[in-house]
Amino acid sequence: MIGLIIILLLVLLLPFLVKKVEHNLEIFLFVMGIAAATISGMMDFHLIEKALIDPIHITLAVFIAGLICKWFQKQIEKSILWGSKKLTPRLFFALTVILLGLISSIITAIIAAIVLVIIVNVLPLDRKSEVRFTVLACFSIGLGAALTPIGEPLATIAISKLNEDFTFLLQLIGKDVVPAVFVFGLLSFFLVKPHEEQGGLKSENTGESYKEILVRSLKIYLFVMGLTFLGHGFEPFINEYVIGLSPSLLYWINMISAVLDNATLVAAEVSPAMDIETIRAVLLGLIISGGMLIPGNIPNIISAGKLNITSKEWAAFGVPIGLVFMAVYFILLTVF
Repeated sequence: MIGLIIILLLVLLLPFLVKKVEHNLEIFLFVMGIAAATISGMMDFHLIEKALIDPIHITLAVFIAGLICKWFQKQIEKSILWGSKKLTPRLFFALTVILLGLISSIITAIIAAIVLVIIVNVLPLDRKSEVRFTVLACFSIGLGAALTPIGEPLATIAISKLNEDFTFLLQLIGKDVVPAVFVFGLLSFFLVKPHEEQGGLKSENTGESYKEILVRSLKIYLFVMGLTFLGHGFEPFINEYVIGLSPSLLYWINMISAVLDNATLVAAEVSPAMDIETIRAVLLGLIISGGMLIPGNIPNIISAGKLNITSKEWAAFGVPIGLVFMAVYFILLTVF
């Protein structure tokens, strides 16, 4: 247990304290995962086989979707301009946030974030509106992508640890997630200010190289593989200290996912020994608070990096929105 607690502290703290770890997070989590599984005595042939197989679907989805975005980037940009001119700007913002949230579970959160960046680069938005639109869209993407195991690593790890089928998360939290996606679209309608004139492309977007697409896909494979080791390695710790906690307490504790990628916490917390309502509370707490700060979710990291959004800009809008949603869903979970 002491060894696992040390590993948990390293996983929680080092990405923020050491820049080299932050920039090589996939390798770091892979090493920590192997260490956790070895120390806990969970490392065996079955776990190694599982860690090799689990990341395949999401890795292929990211790679194929990345190629499609590269090949059809010009057509995507023209479609964005056409749609923004045919619809009112506010309606276009709302529909974009809703659509990206709903399809992110199929095209993956990573590709949805790349499409979002293309859209923001095309539309003439002032800085404040650009930040607001990006944050709201990333909240929506982070929620929607959690509905299938190919949407984002959080869902992949959750399904793997619970040994459930493809539609399990959709059935468990779909009724919570889908309305929230529409609410984020509605917020973008009112909170994102349209530019007075809809012109041509705001900036030239050269897109990604084949090497970048391949490297990102391999990083996702390593990331999910490491989290599989990490999750199973922490099972003794979860059984001892986490399973007995109330769903309400776990819900608020998981606000830590605002500063740590929520897939890491799913790997450390979720267990098939938990009852269904506890799992629901854990997942909702993670995916909602994951949008509050840049490190909380992969779409946030991609979008903020490519659009040069600072942590201060993101937090100024993302934290209040996230806290409101956390409070609303806490009432829904505990009262209704």
